[in-house]
Amino acid sequence: MSAVEVIRASVLGAVPHGFLGRRGGVSTGDLAGLNVGYGSNDDRAAIDENRRRAIAAILPGAELATVHQVHSADVVYVDGPWLQDQRPRADAMVTDLPGLLLGILTADCAPVLFADVEAGVIGAAHAGWRGALAGVTDAAIAAMEQRGARRDRIVAAVGPCIAQPSYEVDEAFRERFLDADPANFRFFVPGPAGKPHFDLPGYLAIRLDPAGIARVDVLGLDTYADPDRFYSYRRATHRGEPDYGRQVSLIALPAKSA
Repeated sequence: MSAVEVIRASVLGAVPHGFLGRRGGVSTGDLAGLNVGYGSNDDRAAIDENRRRAIAAILPGAELATVHQVHSADVVYVDGPWLQDQRPRADAMVTDLPGLLLGILTADCAPVLFADVEAGVIGAAHAGWRGALAGVTDAAIAAMEQRGARRDRIVAAVGPCIAQPSYEVDEAFRERFLDADPANFRFFVPGPAGKPHFDLPGYLAIRLDPAGIARVDVLGLDTYADPDRFYSYRRATHRGEPDYGRQVSLIALPAKSA
C-alpha cells in the first residue's frame, strides 16, 4: 500500500497540516489515487477510505470539517464537523478548537492555510479566481481576528494549484481584474497562443501582503502540469475525461494533552 504524500509548508512549522495530492489512495481509473470528492462519480467506499487515510496522515483520530464550496468570499466558524448534506455554503473556515481538521477540496483552485500559533487560531480558504478576486482570503483573516488572531502573527501558505504557464484565460477575464485594480496587469502574460495567462498563486500572495500577514509561503506546485501527483479539472476537461478527482488540504490545532 503506497503512503499518502503529505506536502508541508515551512511557514506553518509544527502546526498539523498538509497539502495532499492523489498519491496514496484507493480510487481507480481516471480518478486513481486519493480522490476525496463526493461530488465525483467515484465509488463512495473508496472516497470514504481516502478521507480516512487523509485524516490519518495529518492528525489521526481527528474529525474532518468541510464546506459546500461555491467560489464565494463567505467564511464560517467551525465548532464541529457537519453532515455531508448539511454543510454550509462557504469557501473559508476558521476555528480555535483543537483536534478538528479543516479541509479544503481543490482541483486547480488554490488552497490557502492560515495559522496564528500564539492565539491558537487557524483558517483555511478555497481560492479560485472568483473567490480570490472577491476577497476570500481577506474574509478568512478577518474571521481569525474575531477569534483573537493578529495579522502580524498570522502566517499563510498557498498550496498546489494551477500555475500561470497552464492557466490560459480570455480577455474578458483579464478585464475583470483590471477593472478591480489596474495594477493587476502584472499577473497576466501573453501565452503561446496569444491569449493571457493568469498567475493565481502570485495574485494571492500579493493580496496577502497588504493584508498585513506576517509571512506567506507559495509552494509553486502546478496541479495541471503534474498528472501523476495532482488532480486537475482543466486537464481532465482538455483530455475529454468524463470526471475529475479532488485533492484535500488540511490544517488543525493539535489536541490538548490530558
